[in-house]
Order: sequence, then structure tokens, then C-alpha cells
Amino acid sequence: MPNRIFCIIGKSSSGKDTIYQKLMEQEDLKLDRVIMYTTRPIRDREVDGREYHFTSVEEFRRLQEAGKVIESRHYDTVYGRWYYFTVDDGRIDLSRGSYLVPGVLASYTAMRDYFGKDAQGRDLVVPIYVEVEDGLRLQRAIHREQGQTVPKYEEMCRRFLSDTADMSDEKLAQAGITRRFENNGALEDCLEQIRALILEETADRA
Repeated sequence: MPNRIFCIIGKSSSGKDTIYQKLMEQEDLKLDRVIMYTTRPIRDREVDGREYHFTSVEEFRRLQEAGKVIESRHYDTVYGRWYYFTVDDGRIDLSRGSYLVPGVLASYTAMRDYFGKDAQGRDLVVPIYVEVEDGLRLQRAIHREQGQTVPKYEEMCRRFLSDTADMSDEKLAQAGITRRFENNGALEDCLEQIRALILEETADRA
């Protein structure tokens, strides 16, 4: 069975984290987690080592100097610079199975280039782009921020606009992403379509 890294891509409040969790609960897909690292503060109800490995800028620099960082990006937020990155920490082994990781367009392209192709010339990293209508996405973002102990509305607005630019139609096309999974309300339909893609990509081919 060919193993793959499936990268769930989506703008903020597109529901990619919910989709990620629900796919991980489907045991028959046999997907392992790739836990990314970040220097941003932990949010309410997040757990270190579950959503992210929460770490310091100093540790990021150390891993970078050691050549362990597969991909990284940063955001200049109203609270300072936050780094998000994937580490070659020995937990990703495609000889053992397939993986699922949430990310953004830049992290997907960096991971795709890092891991390359299989013997048949197919990419080992497969994109799953989740799309939500902007008005609905903004409503979801506000609702989520209202549930925080200390809402950060300025940062929410900055990220909303940044994602719109970073994952524009033009940039998605440049990255070779043509298929989109709509999550405008019918979550189960979206999940079923993604599930079908994963099963297709990991099926044995004669």
C-alpha cells in the first residue's frame, strides 16, 4: 500500500482543524498525526503536544541550526512574531504508514518539495484544500474568538485578511491545487469526499 502525507490546507476558520480531528477518529484510514510546532501562546482548551508542540523562539532557532526544520513560516501579529514549523523529529516514517497534517499553502509546498515523489513519480505529499465562503468564514472566526477568555479581535482580522491574500486563487493555481472541498455547512459531505480521496491515494495500484 502506498503511503502518503495528506496536508489539510485552508484559510482561518475554514474548519480544517475540525476535519482533521474527525478524520483522525476514523481508524480504518490508518492515519498517523504530524504534530507541528509553534511559538504562539497556547489557547484555551488546547493541549501541548495535541494541537501543536508549543515552544520558544530560541528552540526554533536551535532546531533550524541543526537542520531539523522541514518548513517554517512566521506571522507578524499585533502580539509579536509567531512561528509555525514542521520538524524532522523522527516521527515521520513513510515506510510505516500515512500521515495527516493541518497547514497552509506555503507549508504544503515546502513539505511537497522536501519529501519529493515515489518510484512512480507521484507526489508523496497530497493537498486537501478546504474552502468556505468568506462571509461564513468571518462569522465563524468571530464566534470562535468570542469563546476565548481574552478575545484577540485585532489578530483575528489580521489573519483573515492575510489568509485571503496568501491563499488566493492565483497562488492555489501556481501550487497545482485544482480540487477544492467545500465546507459551507454540509460537514459530513465534505468529510466523505475527503475520505474518498485518501482511500484512492492509498489504494494499491497494479
